[in-house]
Amino acid sequence: MRSSRRELLAASTAAIAAGLAGCSASGEDGDNTTKTASQGTDEAETAASVNAAVSAEWNAMRARLWDSLSLGVADETGAGASVAQQTFARFEQASGEYGAHEMLEATSESNYEEFEEALDELRTAGLQAGNISRSREETAIASTQLAEAQQALAGETTAQLLDLQLFGVTIQNAAFLAASGNFEAAQTTAANVLSRFEEAAVHDALPSADSEAYATFESAVAAVESAAGNENSEDAQKNANKAFEAALDGSYAIADDESAAGAGHMAALQARGWDAAALASMGGPSASFAHAAALTIYRARAYDCQWLAARGETDRAATMASDIFAHFEGARAHEALEEADSDAYEGFEAGLSDLQSAIKNGNASDIDTAVETVDSNLVAGIGALAGANAPLLEAAFFRARFDDARELYRLGQNTVAASIAEDLFERFEQNELGVHETVESTSEDLYTQFEEEHLSGLIDAFKNTNDSGVETHYEGVQSTLLEFETMAGSTATVSGAEGGYMAARGFDAAVLDTLGNDSRAQAIAQDAFEHFESGAGGYHEALEEVDESTYETFEERLGGISTAASNGDDVYPVTKQFNAEALASVYAIVSSSGGSHTEAAAAVMQDVFAHFEEARVHELIEEADHNAYETFEAQLDAYITALQEDGDIGGAAESFANASQYAQFALVDSVEKLPLDLDLAGASGGSHSHSHSDDGHGSNADLQGGPNVVDGVPEDADHVIDMTAVAYEPAEITVSKGDKVAWTYASGEAHSVTAYEDKIPDSAGYWASGGFDSQSAAETGWENGNGAVQPGQSYVHTFEATGTHEYYCIPHEAAGMVGKVIVE
Repeated sequence: MRSSRRELLAASTAAIAAGLAGCSASGEDGDNTTKTASQGTDEAETAASVNAAVSAEWNAMRARLWDSLSLGVADETGAGASVAQQTFARFEQASGEYGAHEMLEATSESNYEEFEEALDELRTAGLQAGNISRSREETAIASTQLAEAQQALAGETTAQLLDLQLFGVTIQNAAFLAASGNFEAAQTTAANVLSRFEEAAVHDALPSADSEAYATFESAVAAVESAAGNENSEDAQKNANKAFEAALDGSYAIADDESAAGAGHMAALQARGWDAAALASMGGPSASFAHAAALTIYRARAYDCQWLAARGETDRAATMASDIFAHFEGARAHEALEEADSDAYEGFEAGLSDLQSAIKNGNASDIDTAVETVDSNLVAGIGALAGANAPLLEAAFFRARFDDARELYRLGQNTVAASIAEDLFERFEQNELGVHETVESTSEDLYTQFEEEHLSGLIDAFKNTNDSGVETHYEGVQSTLLEFETMAGSTATVSGAEGGYMAARGFDAAVLDTLGNDSRAQAIAQDAFEHFESGAGGYHEALEEVDESTYETFEERLGGISTAASNGDDVYPVTKQFNAEALASVYAIVSSSGGSHTEAAAAVMQDVFAHFEEARVHELIEEADHNAYETFEAQLDAYITALQEDGDIGGAAESFANASQYAQFALVDSVEKLPLDLDLAGASGGSHSHSHSDDGHGSNADLQGGPNVVDGVPEDADHVIDMTAVAYEPAEITVSKGDKVAWTYASGEAHSVTAYEDKIPDSAGYWASGGFDSQSAAETGWENGNGAVQPGQSYVHTFEATGTHEYYCIPHEAAGMVGKVIVE
């Protein structure tokens, strides 16, 4: 079967898409075990509800396939392979009878097998190998498997409307490529969307259902292609949005059941969320990743303090702990950690303080407790800063700790060495910083080699003082983890991980030197040098290319450790110098990798927010299940915040996707079958409320305006500002002292007009709809249903204080609803 599909694709990729119109849902192929809705009343009811929701979820996955290809076309093959890997992981983890994984396997064994194989080959033989032609082929195969299953499960009409929605989503790929400056790739992507649309069955069905949507979609897609060719990203985005809206309008016109179109609509918004994540992954990691790499070094150094204290070297241990604190106070990572996770920041500093005191007091138990405190808070901070790249730093930390265990074994402390390895096994099983799941989803073979063969074998070898076993399995865990880094990461992220690892090795040399083992300290430095010269996962070449001066100083400082050890000098001062160069190298590589496009990604999600506020599905989901509605908006808001504040983008994207899936099932009245155990606001496992009541500010009937919120627009208003779904229009105006400004409701949900307390002139009294005397009071008031401007109403304020007054809408601030009044 595989070869026939491959031959068909080689002849014409478009032929597969066109052939979907004739796909049978009867499962007549020998190995096709398709279920149909004709298996009784219960099955028919399921087909009308769950099947639409599951098919919609498959659509979100189809969209991610095309995301992967688009990234590959833009020469971002590493990012594309990562998206394919994440898609595979989400599919594998989609447990439950009505999950995407089990439903695909139950619907069609052949589609299931072909999809998994094609998705794996897209990542490996296609993107990781840099073979775009193969990537395109595998993307088409994988997408086709899900399309065939959609038709078998939900019927021809639903399959067609989902196809149309998918075209609306994938044209957005051209827009995000244009936004990142990849205009040629954007043009190619737009042309591909138009070609696939013209060959699809929905192309012929749409004109009779909605001729206007058909004409608008085709012309808008062509306009995106033209804009990309002219390197006009603004026009590309404008027309991509127009095509997206037309595709959604057309899908509702085609639909036999509005709720099925609604479920697909929510999946399309989920796909837009994945678009934003893909865009944020382009160009390289942000500076936050470099900060997280710096924190990883502190983790290793804290364990070095513990090691020295346990060997009686309390003076040097105390000095090293104090040096960590001093270095952190002046480090770039200091402010970043405080902003990303204030609790982790405070916990880390408190743990360091406790560690210094415990070392001075010689209290072994307190030392252990303090190191655990330091480590756990750094883990939280690394997760907040590194996001989806955190598993790479965890792998580097594991490698550093395996080195510690190996050195302790050489010193005759096999029990302690085994204990370290067992601790790492436990951390791996607990999926600390996502390392377990990421290794497993990256490569099943690599996962098996690391955990079952080498890590288990190393623990036994340590316990049994089996020298040859220790050597074999130590090399095994090191090589598998490094291979994982290079498979899962980009050159920049691998370099960040390796820079941290090599800094940790430098401090190991200092520890051995302090313990009187100069020869071993020298050997560690030499081994580290050889590792760097051998490539270190691309780190060597990347540093030399990015900053030759730092590269030369890095090698010089590393060589200085070896020289100091061989001369009998104190290695620790030289090690601190090397650490500075290792950190400088990480920041240099990360900053030169192009930086992330999180600002553009945040704009994507703000567009999603604005779209949702005025979309047909907004009212549908609010009426169907208020909890699902609240959850979706809360996760959308959280996602925008993560993008704006450089938080855990991967985690926020995943939570947003889960909230979207919750809404997909709610729209077809099948929340009880939702295959997610949600830990989200408004959701609780498989038991969800269908109550349409709200929390006091979701229903317009429960909202109050307060002082200066009036009916209509006062005739004596000098200026009028419209409040649309998620914007003030105009967002900035200049007025004269004494002018009266009216903000009038134009569209969307109820709005507030709330001044930023610290962004108005000192001479101005605080102002806000609701008549509150402070920003915090206004925000609390909104939560209690006060300060709202609703349809037919306006908020009015007369400006007497000259200067700039900035303000925002409380429920829509995350979507960018902010404004400015300049009073002259």
